[in-house]
Amino acid sequence: MEHAQNLSADPHCFDTAEREAFYKTVFTRRDVRGQFLSTEIPDDVLSRVLLASHYAPSVGFMQPWNFVVIRSQDTKQKVHSLFQTAHQEAAEMFEEKRRDTYRNLKLEGILEAPVNICLTCDKQRAGPVVIGRTHAPEMDLYSSVCAVQNLWLAARSEGLGFGWVSILDHRKLKQVLNIPSHVVPVAYICLGYVSKFHDRPELQTAGWRPRLPVQDILNFESYGAGAEALENHQLVENMQTRQKQLEEEGYQGSFAST
Repeated sequence: MEHAQNLSADPHCFDTAEREAFYKTVFTRRDVRGQFLSTEIPDDVLSRVLLASHYAPSVGFMQPWNFVVIRSQDTKQKVHSLFQTAHQEAAEMFEEKRRDTYRNLKLEGILEAPVNICLTCDKQRAGPVVIGRTHAPEMDLYSSVCAVQNLWLAARSEGLGFGWVSILDHRKLKQVLNIPSHVVPVAYICLGYVSKFHDRPELQTAGWRPRLPVQDILNFESYGAGAEALENHQLVENMQTRQKQLEEEGYQGSFAST
């Protein structure tokens, strides 16, 4: 109770309804593949989600992203052909008992989604020496992924489905979209209104992989160190309780409650 009072008194804390909306967006975000509608996305909605993506954090404020917005069925068809080739190649990489399951999964909505977006990373955007990238040159790519996440969450809040298509040969994708050699395709995105959002991620529902329990992904002070200390144990217990509630309730109900 005292903690809740402290939160409400903090001028930097969102109010309960705002926090509820944020957590609802996070926990109901889905990778959409087969539920796209042909309904066009109004320009004002598309402009909001793109601007939200542009306002993602970036190391050294380099803002390395660009957006290729695709509406042409001809362009989509070319990309879809790349997907089909890569999809067939990928199936052979899985052990035999999983191949049929993989082949039966719907893993893209390139032709169905009214808008496709290729989000890229310009590795020359901020010059050769960038604050925060001096010892970790991959930080421009990580920053671009932050822009992907912003776009994903903004889209979900607008009722738009978002599907990330990663089963593509990026060298051939660059040729189709005329992407310069120093620019890296980071995410090929299918975007549009949907018939429904699944309660749980499709791959979780299909039994491809389970959601990892929080105790398997938390470490303290060093990798592999568990929650022996009382305060750490309580943190893990709180997360376990909330995760159980989310799974049992099908991601419905209150999200901001503790």
